[in-house]
Amino acid sequence: MNQTLEAKLTKIMLAKQTKADPSHDFNHVLRVLELAKAIGKEEKADFDILIPAALFHDIIVYKKDHPKSQNETVESASYAKKILKQIKGYPENKIDQVMTCIKECSFSKGLKPDLLESKILQDADRLEATGAISIMRTFSSGGQMNRPFYEASDPFCKKESVAFRSGLDLFYRRLLVVEKRMYTRLAKKIAKRRTIFLKKFLAELKIELRESKVI
Repeated sequence: MNQTLEAKLTKIMLAKQTKADPSHDFNHVLRVLELAKAIGKEEKADFDILIPAALFHDIIVYKKDHPKSQNETVESASYAKKILKQIKGYPENKIDQVMTCIKECSFSKGLKPDLLESKILQDADRLEATGAISIMRTFSSGGQMNRPFYEASDPFCKKESVAFRSGLDLFYRRLLVVEKRMYTRLAKKIAKRRTIFLKKFLAELKIELRESKVI
């Protein structure tokens, strides 16, 4: 994809992307884009598909406890299709593949892609769900839903069944399991490093909670 077209699509994303949710704002999208490009370069991906898919993968965002949140990827894919059809020079025969990438870019749905670009987008987006950035995003989302930082009776999810009672619960449902769900070599390498950091964070948190007589 040429730089002029990428810049045009980026400008559209920046104008449309939510500013009400720091976990899914334009900074998140730009980070995913750069991760996708780095992985895509190594995997020899089609950037005509990968770049617009990364730019528009979260263009429609609802609060995680909103009834429509499960429709985000479908609505985002439809929005991307509408935009790309209006872009002069964009290959129309690749629009369906862009839509596929966006529709499959959902951790909670657990979809397993066949398309290379979809695997790369999943990896890039899931890298945002582990490491230092994931901690900020997790507690930002939890705050929007008025969820506490941790469940005092079971902060480190020792019980067999882990519900999303608190921000810390999400570590055990998502942040710590992302590493095992990567497809590409580079993403696996990055995820491994970020997961090590998460475990160090949890170790320090456990010490601090003991000092505060929480556990």
